[in-house]
Amino acid sequence: MVEPVGNHYVVARPVYSENLFNEEYEKLHRYHKTFWDHLKLYFRCSPQRVKKIALGLFPIASWLPAYRFREWILSDIVSGINTGLVAVLQGLAFALLVNVPPSYGLYAAFFPVLVYFIFGTSRHISVGPFPVLSLMVGGAVVRLVPDDSAGNGTSTNTSAIDEERVMVAASVTFLSGVFQLLLGILQFGFIVIYLSQSLISGFTTAAAVHVVVSQLKFMLQLSVPGYNKPLGIIYTLESIFSQITETNIADLVTSLIVLLVVFVVKEMNDRYKAKLPTPIPIELLVTVLAALISYFLNFEEKYNVAVVGKLEEGFQVPVAPDAGVLQKCIGDSISIAIVGFAVAFSVAKVYSIKYDYTLDGNQELIAFGLGNIVGGSFKGFASSTALSRSGVQESTGGKTQIAGIISAAIVLIVILAIGFLLAPLQKSVLASLALGNLKGMLMQFKEVGILWRKDKYDCVIWVVTFLAAVFLGLDIGLATAVAFQLLTVVIRSQVPSCTVLANVGRSNIYRNRKDYKDIYEPEGVKIFRCSSPIFFANTEFFREKLITAVGFNPQRILRKRNKALRKVRKMLKKGELQVTPKGLICMANYTHESDEELDNNKIEELDQPTNMTDLPIQINWGADLPPGITVPRVDIHSIILDFSSVSFLDFSAMRVLQKTLKEFVRINIDIYIAEAHEGLLEKLERCAFFDEEIKPSMFFLTIHDAVLHILLKKDIASSPELKLTEGKCSSSNNYVITPSNGLRSREYMIPIETKF
Repeated sequence: MVEPVGNHYVVARPVYSENLFNEEYEKLHRYHKTFWDHLKLYFRCSPQRVKKIALGLFPIASWLPAYRFREWILSDIVSGINTGLVAVLQGLAFALLVNVPPSYGLYAAFFPVLVYFIFGTSRHISVGPFPVLSLMVGGAVVRLVPDDSAGNGTSTNTSAIDEERVMVAASVTFLSGVFQLLLGILQFGFIVIYLSQSLISGFTTAAAVHVVVSQLKFMLQLSVPGYNKPLGIIYTLESIFSQITETNIADLVTSLIVLLVVFVVKEMNDRYKAKLPTPIPIELLVTVLAALISYFLNFEEKYNVAVVGKLEEGFQVPVAPDAGVLQKCIGDSISIAIVGFAVAFSVAKVYSIKYDYTLDGNQELIAFGLGNIVGGSFKGFASSTALSRSGVQESTGGKTQIAGIISAAIVLIVILAIGFLLAPLQKSVLASLALGNLKGMLMQFKEVGILWRKDKYDCVIWVVTFLAAVFLGLDIGLATAVAFQLLTVVIRSQVPSCTVLANVGRSNIYRNRKDYKDIYEPEGVKIFRCSSPIFFANTEFFREKLITAVGFNPQRILRKRNKALRKVRKMLKKGELQVTPKGLICMANYTHESDEELDNNKIEELDQPTNMTDLPIQINWGADLPPGITVPRVDIHSIILDFSSVSFLDFSAMRVLQKTLKEFVRINIDIYIAEAHEGLLEKLERCAFFDEEIKPSMFFLTIHDAVLHILLKKDIASSPELKLTEGKCSSSNNYVITPSNGLRSREYMIPIETKF
């Protein structure tokens, strides 16, 4: 019974062990589905299931019929035009990261958008090139088609090198799409949970550093080979600084001016976004102005600057991926598939929470997988979502992926009609635009200090991820970061927080005894909490912490007692001890005998329960023992293990736990386990955990139940006439014990004056 009394609550109920509770309240028998049941359910066919699968596979069939044309179309058109202009420029700029001609970046900004329009579940992200993915694809491209390939007979001119690189980029993209599609079909959308926010932040920051270094050669117009290997960034910087005197001043000045203008205007967009109807399209303005200046002042001839050149008009014929390339870039494709999905899903999740709609991680994998397969077939490169481009689409009023289709139409116009206008544009301008979009990623360095103050493990993950990705490369760095992150999980669970609890406030609340002043600890009772699952990796740590908490090793105490009994038997046999009403009296001078002699090579016998049935007297281990017999005293009679945070036990942990509990039981210490999760007791019974020494009756519903049971047990030991009956409540959380002989009732609520 629970009765509210002001801001207090009053509870009256019996003290429950798990067994008593289950006897009083009958549990429902629930049928737990087997693997085959789930398999049958998954492959079950019905009209409703077919409809659900169809709507899940083609989300457009759900949201397009409900499209509010009059309310949303104008916003989507405005958003689509702005996003399309940004997508064109980012496609051209990010193509430089892939080391392919800029026009192929337009294909990466077009085809994935069409596919995502049909299969995607996010309404606000802008699908297309992403600098981190572009750099990862570029790493595979440079590794398979290095800059000096003309000298080894594989290519004879720059055009041939570009064709090879385009084919490698397309093949890597195709394979990454296949991996994403398979993961989606196999329902592996949960894979993103293994990439924590700290890992993603550290990885994208490292990728931003790689982007900065990779664009220096375009900003300075230097001939720098690609180094896609560990410490490649060091070799790249070494190559750049060794040629620094050959810098093209015109490209350098142009790059610095463009960077300055872009950063200033973007800062204004952020600061005054509430007042501006739409962000200032600085990338578009800079591109148009730079192209006009370069064309009319003839920069290419006068200053020998590198320009975009003639863009491919129209679309490429779809091609099959190169089988030889596929075999060499499996690792790259897996990394690209996972990173691309993780980044896109993270951004999409932000908008889904903001606008209150659901995302399907598995369907997102399918959408991005098909988008990369189609994009790779048309010689595009890997796509995800750029944070800045998605921000433009959402901030300019985009409501649905109709804005995405309109942005794709803008890209289509550039591909088919006006791409030639960008021919005189300097590559250094595109490089500067690519760097201008990295501000958000580079500003993530601020997170290091914040993470250090909030969670040092996350901070270490961030730093290790950043350093690994910078110095080992993005592919090896990502694998290293994931492995290190999982290692931190193992370490945290292998070395869990273990504490000794005490009663706080004379109620049913138990907290760490070191954190509070007003605490109460029942004499002879230790309450021990382990805040982690117990499994093979931390069983010994759990045992050591428990032994430290109680202050003695039960196995050593047990062996000492059995050795003492051997000595007592030997001394009784020799007549050196005599039994009196006051106990054992030594009748002769005791001669020391070594423990080795007494052990008699039968150490296993010392681990058995003490047996005093053959002795004429029961030895009290807490009293004085005869001379020469020394056994450490134990001041604890009960141990309560708080298992509220123990979500599971594996078989190795069960064996160690059983052994440890038996050691305590054999030295007459009662063990209780409280607040174990449902199913643990049944699992222990199935695994034959219980026997004559370890019994199910040691399990109690709560710590407070176990403590009150101990107090009652001790009181009954001193007053056998007491008998537990139905509980009655007279104050908060009281457990009332009514004597059977009519004596005055006594209440157990753990007051200060409670004594055993």
